[in-house]
Amino acid sequence: MLIDYATLKDALAADTLDNLCREYLVRQIGDEGFDQTDSAELAEGVARVQRALARGELVVEYSEADESVAIRRREELVQLDHAGN
Repeated sequence: MLIDYATLKDALAADTLDNLCREYLVRQIGDEGFDQTDSAELAEGVARVQRALARGELVVEYSEADESVAIRRREELVQLDHAGN
């Protein structure tokens, strides 16, 4: 299930949303151009992730099967959907 950014922002505390964005960034270290871990770069990265979520470039996916939440690029979901058909 996909959770839109407006719902996510209303439902989660700001710290929780920031932590979700940080988790996404940590997974991207060494990939896709994010390779900085100092606090200033991480704070800017969190802001970039939130802007990308607001634009719909990134989406939040809730998996009922394993009760997990993950941020993914929208293209990944389209590719997974096509691969599953």
